Amino acid sequence: MKNVTVIDHPLVQHHLTRLRDRQTKPADFRANIRRLATLTAYEATRDLGTRQCTVETPLETARGLRIFQRIAVLTILRAGLGMVDPILDLIPEAEVWHLGIYRDEATLQPVEYYQKLPDTHAADVALVLDPMLATGGSLVAALDAVRRWGVPRTKVLAIIAAPEGIRYLTARHPDASIYVCAVDRELNEHAYIIPGLGDAGDRAFNTTGV
Repeated sequence: MKNVTVIDHPLVQHHLTRLRDRQTKPADFRANIRRLATLTAYEATRDLGTRQCTVETPLETARGLRIFQRIAVLTILRAGLGMVDPILDLIPEAEVWHLGIYRDEATLQPVEYYQKLPDTHAADVALVLDPMLATGGSLVAALDAVRRWGVPRTKVLAIIAAPEGIRYLTARHPDASIYVCAVDRELNEHAYIIPGLGDAGDRAFNTTGV
């Protein structure tokens, strides 16, 4: 799959297995989302632009590198919220923008109800966060917004994906890079990922769902 990176690190697979387990409680579910977001971000940010600099250690001058690009973290409400803090731990200077999108259960189409993006001065790189890449509708809507904003490079960070969603997203945004912990078998008739992990938002926030 072009532009798709599946992270098969043992730590990723260990925490993903705990995430899938229906017995995992909301607090542990959120903790595993954070761990997986950190590991996914590590892979997704390998090619960020850096510049040489010098710093003063307690002993002498040392050469180093600093990230110079402006990085935007774009989270899809609400499930994507659990992925924000671990990325800010890694990139404290990143700016965070929010998109409110939900899936109409009758049509399975994304419905946007909130957007907070600046009108000008696009970032250099956008990290778009959503634990589930199912139909791809919400993430395509998010990438459409990022493109309108004028961001030249986009990276999608998800926990699990369905092949159908990957095909749809890459057809609409072939230049976007996708980083996932697993590509599952398929979508069911209700557009849930199978075997999946249920509804990430409901499980993270202890609300009624699958």
